[in-house]
Amino acid sequence: MESIPDLIKKKRDGKELCDQEIKTFIQAVTNKTIQECQIGAMLMAIWQKGMVNTETTTLTREMMSSGEVMSWPKEWEGCVVDKHSTGGVGDKVSLVLAPALAACGCKVPMISGRGLAHTGGTLDKLESIPGYNIHQSIEPMNKTWDRV
Repeated sequence: MESIPDLIKKKRDGKELCDQEIKTFIQAVTNKTIQECQIGAMLMAIWQKGMVNTETTTLTREMMSSGEVMSWPKEWEGCVVDKHSTGGVGDKVSLVLAPALAACGCKVPMISGRGLAHTGGTLDKLESIPGYNIHQSIEPMNKTWDRV
């Protein structure tokens, strides 16, 4: 297995990363066994040299399966929705859309981001509300979704 610096060099040199190499990189990120500068170097190499479809697919799958995957009760099928902002002019919609969708019977987990340009991300906005807790475990969130 190649080292992280070897993977960075390979991508920097415009070569294609295989599935296992991408998996190794994502595991190093999630296990925190990689330096931040190495993450930055790999992202810069990817930005500069691009990725073929198979690399993009593998990277997406590995990122998706690297964290905790939430599951929903069968009766919620077709009711779980999310609106994820990419920032910009429409960024303020997230804060009012989630409660509106919940009022219509939707389950809205609100997967949110931080620090989107000068406006801040949804998490930054929610944190500015005194007493609002953005750090919740799965159990309290499930109870909230059941109630709403």
